Amino acid sequence: MDKIRIKNRTEIEKMRRSGQAAATVLKRIGEAIGPGVSTADLEHISRDAIAELNATSSFLGYQLPEHEPYPATICTSINDVVIHGIPDKKHVLKDGDIIGIDTAVRIDGYHGDNAYTFPVGNIASEAELLLKVTRSSLYDAIAEAKPGNRIGDISFKLQDAAESNGFSVLQSFSGHGIGRNLHEAPEIPCLGVPGRGLRLRPGMVLAIETMVNVGLPDVQLLPDGWTITTIDGSLSALFEHTVAILSDGPEILTGSSLWET
Repeated sequence: MDKIRIKNRTEIEKMRRSGQAAATVLKRIGEAIGPGVSTADLEHISRDAIAELNATSSFLGYQLPEHEPYPATICTSINDVVIHGIPDKKHVLKDGDIIGIDTAVRIDGYHGDNAYTFPVGNIASEAELLLKVTRSSLYDAIAEAKPGNRIGDISFKLQDAAESNGFSVLQSFSGHGIGRNLHEAPEIPCLGVPGRGLRLRPGMVLAIETMVNVGLPDVQLLPDGWTITTIDGSLSALFEHTVAILSDGPEILTGSSLWET
């Protein structure tokens, strides 16, 4: 396993700035979401906001093994798209959709990463429940991100909330550490056993994300090499915060009024 990178006070302060910038970008995008808006329109808003904040996109040009560089500053995941949907002019939102927006930025060498799934117009009751459960599971998990606890305590909260409501969590993707690199150790799965896994220490910074499907947990990769969808076509939701573990408990570095509306 890669070495866990413990952050000092100066580094965490830098990550507060990048986290707040990422939250601002996400909020600007959320304010524009509605029927008739294309995901390309949302990408333009993101690029303008990132430039205004004097930040750099963490996603644009991001490279994974055997992948082409990611071509956008946000991931736009509509309905059965779980993660990594690529914005374009063809995908136009309509009433009743849900859309997950994932965005991350870098300021002064440190990343902030967050995601939120938005309703588009009037959504079905099942979709409303999915968003409510997924969002609340993230906060339940964040409450466990304190010194002395373990990764399994966080992961179990993500899994339990979803499965208690008849949903499933992703098993093939996870949250992650974050800092100078967008993805650092440790991994934070969406399922786990309390009291198991790496012990949490002050100075860890984690991108905790919850990915919940209405149907099966199984997913598939589309031919574009990035987009991941549910295998059964069921709805999926994503929420994410960047969280610092301090001596007195967790601090959400990507906090924003978006999350309280």
